[in-house]
Amino acid sequence: MKRSLLSCAILCIVVPACTVTDNTGSAVDLDVVARIRAEGLDNSQVMQTLSDLVDRHGPRLAGSPNYKAAAEWCRGQFEDWGLENAQLESWGTFGRGWELKRFSLEMTEPYHLSLIAHPKAWTSGTDGEVSVRPVLVDAESIEDLEQYEGKLKGAIVLTPLGRQVETTFRPDATRYNEEELLVLANADGARPDRARGRRGSRTGRGGGGDRSARREAFRARRALRRRMSEFFREEGVVAVLGAGRGAHGTLFVSSGGSRAADAEPAPTSLVLAVEHHGLISRLLEKGVEVMLRLRVDAEFLDETEGYNVVAEIPGSDPELKDELVMLGGHLDSWHSATGTTDNAVGCAVAMEAVRILKAIGVKPRRTIRVALWDAEERGLLGSRAYVKKHFGDRATMELKPEHEQFSGYFNLDNGTGRIRGIYCQGNAAVRPIFTKWLKPFHDLDATTVTIRNTGGTDHQSFDGVGLPGFQFIQDRIDYNTRTHHTNMDTYERAIDSDLMQASVIMASFVYNTAMRDEKLPRKPLPEPRPPRESSDSRP
Repeated sequence: MKRSLLSCAILCIVVPACTVTDNTGSAVDLDVVARIRAEGLDNSQVMQTLSDLVDRHGPRLAGSPNYKAAAEWCRGQFEDWGLENAQLESWGTFGRGWELKRFSLEMTEPYHLSLIAHPKAWTSGTDGEVSVRPVLVDAESIEDLEQYEGKLKGAIVLTPLGRQVETTFRPDATRYNEEELLVLANADGARPDRARGRRGSRTGRGGGGDRSARREAFRARRALRRRMSEFFREEGVVAVLGAGRGAHGTLFVSSGGSRAADAEPAPTSLVLAVEHHGLISRLLEKGVEVMLRLRVDAEFLDETEGYNVVAEIPGSDPELKDELVMLGGHLDSWHSATGTTDNAVGCAVAMEAVRILKAIGVKPRRTIRVALWDAEERGLLGSRAYVKKHFGDRATMELKPEHEQFSGYFNLDNGTGRIRGIYCQGNAAVRPIFTKWLKPFHDLDATTVTIRNTGGTDHQSFDGVGLPGFQFIQDRIDYNTRTHHTNMDTYERAIDSDLMQASVIMASFVYNTAMRDEKLPRKPLPEPRPPRESSDSRP
């Protein structure tokens, strides 16, 4: 364990047992906070839980056997810790599953080289091992594809890189500094990281410019990708090799096909490291004969059911026990690594938070329910279906009785970084409450409460129907540069002291929410929002 952050962490809580409150009506029981910290920092099991989840179960692609096995293990772990009603709760039909059985890619001419690559999910396998010469297809528009009609049958297609690969002098991993946190705390608006320029800082995708123009450019690229996939299937190519935004051998890998049961299988498609993409491209441009040897054993599975994992610490107050506080993260991952920072760490932290509360024997007034979500990577499918079933339909805003009984949901899904604060999701009334709850953790670098929204993960499913749902502010570390959806997202990228700190803070926030006299304040109910046309991908 790396204890540099935590070696003196308990000393700051050497105070008389007391409860501190203010005009927000949000008590902070410092005795319970001290017990949470002691259990979470001295007796932590978060890294053991994380290792069991990622090392023993591997990638957890939604709809795959690995996901189901990991979900069953989490359910059993909750039972072992004494939680009640631990179960795999079906949220509906997911679609076709997909599983990668075996894969290899080599260059055999003009010399031998093992290539860094990985197949995309929901794409076809090859017919055993094949040796094929690659063809460079340079198409920047749908019309450009016409020149290749009748010329690609039996070929491995290499699509253009589409960007200049340059050396970068920015660090891969970063933490927020005080100035950045101050900007975040004092700013308003919907996007949390634009001031810092984190998104797109290494990929060329962020920044200014006309939003509508960027949207149209995105739609054009998406239409081209779809047409290219159809065109290559029609032409009978053996495989498609493309390269994304990674560098230094890091691959950003997701889906290349559809999970829909009636969809035509996409051709064998792989993400190739930019360095090896560049090598093969230059050889082809020079007229050098290149031979690739490829094998992909991939299997489409029958239409599968989706499952969230849920478990509870029952409430003890006769008047409040039917009210609900929730916490969680998403259990599914992409498939090129073990999905550690996206988002096994969020699941491990949520699991550790409820383990801590059980271990210290607290009796929450409200019921605490932990949830590990399925198919977040396919568009928040598990949490959205759960919210629709239990609380309300965001398309119609027809609400269920449980909607009134709900107090709050806390989510962790931005990598391994420690918690630096919390996004209020535009809910001004919770800001003084959360500010009070963070004070006992200022020594652990958690100080910032911002009114801003953040998106892209499961708290949005709750916020979408007017329920208080929140995501913590986290140091991004190397999330955007090295681990998010990549072949490098492994146990080694997790920082134990950060996850211990996050577990303690999440446990405290959940406990405080469960003990308040009143439920957390809510924003006005949103207007109905009919679903957009599905793109079968993460938003």
